[in-house]
Amino acid sequence: MSIRLEHVSHVYGADTELSVAALKDVCLTIEDGEFIGLIGHTGSGKSTLVQHLNGLLRATEGTISYNGSNIYEKGYDMKELRSRVGLVFQYPEHQLFEIDVFTDVCFGPKNLGLPREEVEERARRALKLVGIGEEYYAQSPFDLSGGQKRRVAIAGVLAMNPEVLILDEPTAGLDPRGRDEILGEIAQLREKTGMTVVLISHSMEDVANYVSRIIVMNHGSVMLDGKPREVFGHVKELEAVGLAAPQVTYIMHTLKEEGLVPDGNATTLSEAVDAICEAFGRKKRGAGNTGAEKETDRC
Repeated sequence: MSIRLEHVSHVYGADTELSVAALKDVCLTIEDGEFIGLIGHTGSGKSTLVQHLNGLLRATEGTISYNGSNIYEKGYDMKELRSRVGLVFQYPEHQLFEIDVFTDVCFGPKNLGLPREEVEERARRALKLVGIGEEYYAQSPFDLSGGQKRRVAIAGVLAMNPEVLILDEPTAGLDPRGRDEILGEIAQLREKTGMTVVLISHSMEDVANYVSRIIVMNHGSVMLDGKPREVFGHVKELEAVGLAAPQVTYIMHTLKEEGLVPDGNATTLSEAVDAICEAFGRKKRGAGNTGAEKETDRC
């Protein structure tokens, strides 16, 4: 279920004195089943980019293909595309409007013209996937906690059975526990369904912990594209555009500069623990068994 962008540019207010180039000659391929983190400073083009993926915005120049078909071809079914490429906006709970949770989640598939039985089955399945129990079905979505509202809003998109799920800052405004629960559920959902996930986030720790590929946007262009270890290895370049690496990466870089570890590019806590244990294990094998070295036995 690949998405291919070829030389895509987008200009807001084209042909006016207030025109702004939000995307500039972007070429990307998003493969089936990938978990991608999309990062960049405010105004870098992240949200503009993802709104092109399901046709909410039309490129000023360039083409976008979904599963080999040009979405700008005459007669292309945009309604079908938007059911396959689901977009969850930042603060999606602001999109909740129905009288109760279950009715709200039914809204999307109902608009596809599906039979009532299938609509309700999709809603139940989606709510189960995000951890919302039946005791909440008849409750007003506005009486839920912030994290629960976020889950219901995501369920509304999942009920459309998308092949691609795009999340624009899905944990914005949540406390650490709520953030971890939402991202954990999204990761589990991807494992269960194999869907493609594109996550926009300002949290480098969240990105490092969950995604397998990172795309860095800067002034409307793709600045970096690679695995987390590769991208976060460019610490100076990221800092120059107002970004940063995960805190553990800075710690590991310091340890490497001090000659304590050979690899300073760990991006997660588990990677750092492995690198430190390996480094001390090597030191222990090459030297006498001192008290400090005995401490590394816990690794």
